[in-house]
Amino acid sequence: MLVRRSSEIETISGNEGTQIKQYFHPHNTLNGISYSLAQFTLEPRKKSLLHKIKSSEIYYILEGDASLKINEEIHQLKKDDSIYVPPMSEQFIENTGITNLRFLCIVEPAWKPEDEILLE
Repeated sequence: MLVRRSSEIETISGNEGTQIKQYFHPHNTLNGISYSLAQFTLEPRKKSLLHKIKSSEIYYILEGDASLKINEEIHQLKKDDSIYVPPMSEQFIENTGITNLRFLCIVEPAWKPEDEILLE
């Protein structure tokens, strides 16, 4: 059993302009999971860089309001909404609210730096 406490997880800066807490990833989990789970924070009126990733993703909004662009579609999201992002989709997320946007992202297979392509 592995318990990960948010207060004990280091926050790192993501390439795409977000603050990230990596909860579970194959490199920090003993039972051999194949996915990763991270919490992202994005300040008001900020957006991530346009990018794509080789893995599929599920975003779950914990707090705030967001606009998520997936290829040519724009989705408005709020607390407790979730959305699937297919592999290799061009995407960015923007905080459209006045408070920090916090969301979870599940990536399958697990996120790897070499699988992410920045497009701007």
